[in-house]
Amino acid sequence: MKRKSSHKSLIIGLALLAASLACPAADAPPQDAQTLLSAMQTELDRSMSALSKADPPAYFISYTVTDRQYTEVSGSNGALLSSSDDKARWLEVQTRVGTYDLDDTHEVPGRQPSWTSPGTSVVLDDDIPVLRREIWRETDQQYRAASQALIKVKTSQQVQVQTAEGQAPDFSREAPRTYVGPRVDIHVDRKPWEARVRAYTAKFSESPVALNSIATYTAQATNQYQVNTEGTKLAFGLVHYRLELYVQSKAPDGMDIDRFANFDWLDPKDAPSDKEVYDRIQIMIRETTALDKAPLVDPYAGPTLLTGRAAAVFFHEVFGHRAEGFRQKDINEGQTFTSKIGEQILPDFISIKDDPTEATLNGQMLLGYYPYDDEGVKAEDVHLVDNGILKTFLMSRSPLVGIPHSNGHGRRQLGYVPVARQGNLIVSSTKTMTDQQLRQKLIELIKQQGKPFGLLIDDIAGGFTFTGRGNPQAFQVQPLVVYKVFPDGRPDELVRGVDIVGTPLVSLTKIVATGDKQDIFNGYCGAESGSVPVSAVAPAILISEMEVQKKETSTDRPPILPPPAHDPQSPEPQ
Repeated sequence: MKRKSSHKSLIIGLALLAASLACPAADAPPQDAQTLLSAMQTELDRSMSALSKADPPAYFISYTVTDRQYTEVSGSNGALLSSSDDKARWLEVQTRVGTYDLDDTHEVPGRQPSWTSPGTSVVLDDDIPVLRREIWRETDQQYRAASQALIKVKTSQQVQVQTAEGQAPDFSREAPRTYVGPRVDIHVDRKPWEARVRAYTAKFSESPVALNSIATYTAQATNQYQVNTEGTKLAFGLVHYRLELYVQSKAPDGMDIDRFANFDWLDPKDAPSDKEVYDRIQIMIRETTALDKAPLVDPYAGPTLLTGRAAAVFFHEVFGHRAEGFRQKDINEGQTFTSKIGEQILPDFISIKDDPTEATLNGQMLLGYYPYDDEGVKAEDVHLVDNGILKTFLMSRSPLVGIPHSNGHGRRQLGYVPVARQGNLIVSSTKTMTDQQLRQKLIELIKQQGKPFGLLIDDIAGGFTFTGRGNPQAFQVQPLVVYKVFPDGRPDELVRGVDIVGTPLVSLTKIVATGDKQDIFNGYCGAESGSVPVSAVAPAILISEMEVQKKETSTDRPPILPPPAHDPQSPEPQ
């Protein structure tokens, strides 16, 4: 991440994990959850009783304990890279001093905000006296830090102009929630996966174009416990399994060629079969081989068709980040849509919602699914755009003028402060066409504009966007598979070396039609509050004018010699 106003999003990164809610069982919650919550509540009551009477007074305290089991097995080029299991427990204490309207977190102009969250590793055992002591010590540290921060906030209020957006309260009052679900665990035999990652990456090495390959299997179980002084008491488990595949090649001109694939599942029995994985590997090898030979395309502006996965990333970058509520409050943000509620920002056939309560769509897992956000607020289905009209923003517990409450989108990676983030961004349309009709419409646009060709973006790695006021309000999306489509009926030509670029207010209005089925992109979004799992869902979109620029490239030549296994002059291994 370059800085807080640049957001690298939806990258399929190796060895990154997301988490999805495990289905609650019907049996009673385990005793250890109740014991842990009881200890946290006892210390919370004791702390609030004293600190609410201190000077300055604490008005809100929250304790979150996160248990994590983690397994990772990684292989490369036919060999095992690593294989490990890990357990950890993390404590986060939030102590707010002042009032809901003005507290220690209020932004002070000129003071760089801290996006990391104070926290500490704590004992794995449910040793209640030891745990309470660590909570007590962390609470004292955070209260002292908050007290000092409030002094600076009050000083700033006296000497600096306050913006209209800054008049919103610093923290929202939310109804308490209580949910105590079953504990989740993972039990992974690493040996079979060690054999699989060796075999999968060895299959990549059978191709002479593969410079490097990696297969990474990960499994994670997370149990989160949270109590706060408003009365919220939560305990729930999340589990997720993932297999990631990566192959790298290098074109004759030095450009790196990267292909990614991933499988996600919730139940061990739903792991992909070897046949499914090998079929995907063969596709990746064929695409890599073709891309090595594909010609470069020059910068271009003209009709472009994005298939569903590519369109999903497009909406995530171009619209989704700018609909995150805290960006409307920060004077350093571009605030593209801040004053546009009730206005038309998209064609009237497009609607967008963010619904983290959906675990699957058409039988496919959605990575951005969660039941409660990281501020203890129940996840909500938020309708952001209705027939092209902007309705609201994604909200954490940082209110806006006119939007006083969270809608369950306060999210973070462990060790970061929660802010409003996307979960499952889902785009729908009432102006749909079949794939064939979309293609025909693309060709019509190419002819109308007198262009020699149009572009078809078929797969995508990810992208990033700039939202800070000091930067151009632009986005960049990084395609992996791009075709030239010719108006005279010639076969499509695979090309490489381009990135999609543009500005949001213009690009969103250039959409002229969409496909009739939605595709899913599961990935990870990196921004101020760390890397969080997200899904983006969209139909294919046809854009009347899209600009592409040359992709960043390397000038290093490919290896002089072929890989040993593909060199007829190489001596046989002894």
